[in-house]
Amino acid sequence: MDVYVLSQIVNGLIFGLIYGLIALGLTIIFGIMRVVNFAHGEFLMLGGYALYLFTVTLGLHPLIGLPLSMASVAAFGVLTERVLLRPIYTTRIERPEEYAIILTFGLSLFLQNGALATAGAYEYTPNSFWSGSVPVIGDLWLSGDRLFAAAMAVVLILATLLVMYRTWLGRALMATAQSRVGATVSGINAIGMNMTAVALAGLLAGAAGALLSPIFLVYPDVGVVPVVKAFVILVLGGMGSIPGAVIAALILGLVESLGSVYISLAYKDVYSFLVLIAVLLIRPYGLFGQKERRA
Repeated sequence: MDVYVLSQIVNGLIFGLIYGLIALGLTIIFGIMRVVNFAHGEFLMLGGYALYLFTVTLGLHPLIGLPLSMASVAAFGVLTERVLLRPIYTTRIERPEEYAIILTFGLSLFLQNGALATAGAYEYTPNSFWSGSVPVIGDLWLSGDRLFAAAMAVVLILATLLVMYRTWLGRALMATAQSRVGATVSGINAIGMNMTAVALAGLLAGAAGALLSPIFLVYPDVGVVPVVKAFVILVLGGMGSIPGAVIAALILGLVESLGSVYISLAYKDVYSFLVLIAVLLIRPYGLFGQKERRA
């Protein structure tokens, strides 16, 4: 196999894993709260800025800065849920879904403009996790930061799946996603599950932003394109399906990379939408989604 093609396949898998981290957070929030978080890309941006703050401004080692960045964005997620999203469930609001869309979209604009006013339109480079390049297969070399990002993405995705399917917390989250009333009757704090879902989504998005920042730098609208890909993955995998989000992310990463090789690099960001359209024509509810039952 040509080295260039092989490198694109490996890069596709790496970006698929990163997309998976971002899309998992969106999927969890939608599954638990039925809210599409339009500010999710800014959670990623905050993760990148946090890593820069911890590693460059404060001089901490990147391996220390990474968990601190993740925790910081998770804490911001908790604050977002407590102040902005909780009224959807604790007060009587007409059309709460529209309220959530407007609110999260406004938060997205606020965070982007806040970053622009605070840090400027400059591109910031946090300290590298793994400097230099590493031989992978034959003549194929990849940057250490990309390999580290891929390895951490695998660890975090597996840890998330383990939490969701093998712990009481995960079962409580899935019970809340299935029926909020039933979960409450069973003694599960549905409001607490909302907060946990947003915190977990912030944790994963913050990790993605921190892992990508040494590779693609940090700037105010860095999260716009990745979160669009995450929305595509959310629909492609099946709204609320966690395994579907992971598999769809890997498919999307490979399609983008191979499409860039065999068709054109200029249309890289279009391939994801073409795949989405093709899948929805066959399965309108996504690869792993379930057909909605109507009375």
